[in-house]
Amino acid sequence: MIPHKSFFVCFSETLMDTRTATAELGWTAYPSSGWEEVSGYDENLNTIRTYQVCNVFESNQNNWLLTTFIARRGAQRIYVEMRFTVRDCSSIPRVPGSCKETFNLYYYETDSVIATKGTAFWMEAPYLKVDTIAADESFSQVDFGGRLMKVNTEVRSFGPLSKNGFYLAFQDYGACMSLLSVRVFYKKCPSVVQNFAIFPETMTGAESTSLVIARGMCIPNSEEVDVPIKLYCNGDGDWMVPIGSCTCKAGFEPDNGNVCRGVLN
Repeated sequence: MIPHKSFFVCFSETLMDTRTATAELGWTAYPSSGWEEVSGYDENLNTIRTYQVCNVFESNQNNWLLTTFIARRGAQRIYVEMRFTVRDCSSIPRVPGSCKETFNLYYYETDSVIATKGTAFWMEAPYLKVDTIAADESFSQVDFGGRLMKVNTEVRSFGPLSKNGFYLAFQDYGACMSLLSVRVFYKKCPSVVQNFAIFPETMTGAESTSLVIARGMCIPNSEEVDVPIKLYCNGDGDWMVPIGSCTCKAGFEPDNGNVCRGVLN
């Protein structure tokens, strides 16, 4: 199969977005001396709920932050957009060599809410690592020159998922950073009319390279010309590779692109 150029803008469905939180997020931090939830401001001076940690003068840091349970709603591949700031280690006077400018992202897939209290859960660490997240920009001091701070935005994805939902976990091991916002979402191809056929909204597949087949139905007053009628939804949420088509029935003609209207005598 030769890939065709994709068309139509992709859609996404948000599963969690901390920027919309109006109360405490209530995530679980372990140990209690690590991550701390605070009210803060983003680069546009909007009030947000953030988590921060800055134990750079203490060695052997291993601070975990676990989100609440996130239902996947049938999605097989999940995307995580993280907005954060990281302090430049070289800008901190007399900081030890254990200072870091990265953190780790993990996930844990499960069918139900889990108990996270107590040491056993954290020591077993049942998570799967997504990636080590590094800052493109680190700040050495607060910047008021039109921006409050230098904010990094990184997006990572993971899958395939099959259980009811999952948790995200963030591991700090010696950075001075603020996690400004976390948005969790999946991608989908929007419902569309193409070649006089209607294609339903379709979730992307388990891998970024997946192509998911969507079957089309002829619009009213049209009939199949070539079968099967289908489109492929790619991993970015774009439709591509149209196959088959419909055409207006006798006595009807195309109107405004993908509508068949009766011909006036």
